[in-house]
Amino acid sequence: MTDIIIIGGGVIGLMTARELMKAGARVLILERQLIGRESSWAGGGILSPLYPWRAAEPIVQLWLRSHAEYSELTESLRHSTGIDPEWRKSGLLIADCDDEHRAETWCESCGIAYERPDLSSLHELEPSIQLMPGAPIFLPEIAQVRNPRLLRALQSELLAAGAQISEHRSVSEIAVDGTRITRVECGGETYSADQYVITAGAWSGAMSDRFFSLPRPGVEPVKGQMIIFSARPGLLGHMVLNRDHYLIPRKDGKILAGSTLEHVGFDKSVTESARSELLEFAYGTLPALRTCSIEKHWAGLRPGSPTGIPYIGRHPEIQNLLFNCGHFRNGFAMAPASARLLADLVLGRSTQVSPEPYALTSAH
Repeated sequence: MTDIIIIGGGVIGLMTARELMKAGARVLILERQLIGRESSWAGGGILSPLYPWRAAEPIVQLWLRSHAEYSELTESLRHSTGIDPEWRKSGLLIADCDDEHRAETWCESCGIAYERPDLSSLHELEPSIQLMPGAPIFLPEIAQVRNPRLLRALQSELLAAGAQISEHRSVSEIAVDGTRITRVECGGETYSADQYVITAGAWSGAMSDRFFSLPRPGVEPVKGQMIIFSARPGLLGHMVLNRDHYLIPRKDGKILAGSTLEHVGFDKSVTESARSELLEFAYGTLPALRTCSIEKHWAGLRPGSPTGIPYIGRHPEIQNLLFNCGHFRNGFAMAPASARLLADLVLGRSTQVSPEPYALTSAH
């Protein structure tokens, strides 16, 4: 008998399964396509909210806890699976820190190191970039992961630990008897467990609308398009953020440029207008990219929620149903602490953060 069925195999689902299995739970993950191939695969892997001092406090609480443990987490995964998630403390250079006092006060209160480079030190930090003079701030301790590698490492570790993972299992029915789910139907198969967790990313809202009574998580897809360049190692040393667009240098020299924000439903097609927008930003910020070939242009669907605060907790009427979804742009940044909070609620443990701000009944 499976203890817990997790519906959705992105980074939140995998991290949640890992946390539950560490406590001895028997877990089955049902994924509608391939593990981790939706928003988790498509994102950039920046392990921080883009302008963290502007993030809502519940987001910051989960991020700070996750930020503190990512190095140890990824090293443990590398050791146990042989897959290097490429966690790197590459630092985040934010070019448009317009609210300087607020940013500095926030960094000091949260214990986040920061520097305020002038034009000379900015050139020393990143000699190849061209930024308009403004109010830059550099956060040297902000890290990144190569998200596909982290996802593969998580999947490998879970399988070795005995997790059941079933791909290409799109849910066709969730049977509710009174106040409890009794079974899930998908792919012509029937599955049952003691408890059920929805971690279906951008599909969590539509699934809830279809199967459950109010309240339901207000999660909708928000498309983001990205481009990756084949560049030489060392061309860009740090992540660079300017006007909600960013460049991310990978260990092997590839550079990601992102990202758009588009409310177009479940459409994952790429567009020429987005390509032009990203290229204009990338070439304007790092002119040397004009000589680099474009390796790929793709789109993913983020799990948008009204304030970016995820839904983590039990359904108030269906006793054995929980949610861990709606992380918007910060799924990787909040994943470890989100998974722990969910596991604490499933297992009846005391929580490290108050669960109230993440409840379905909270005013997100």
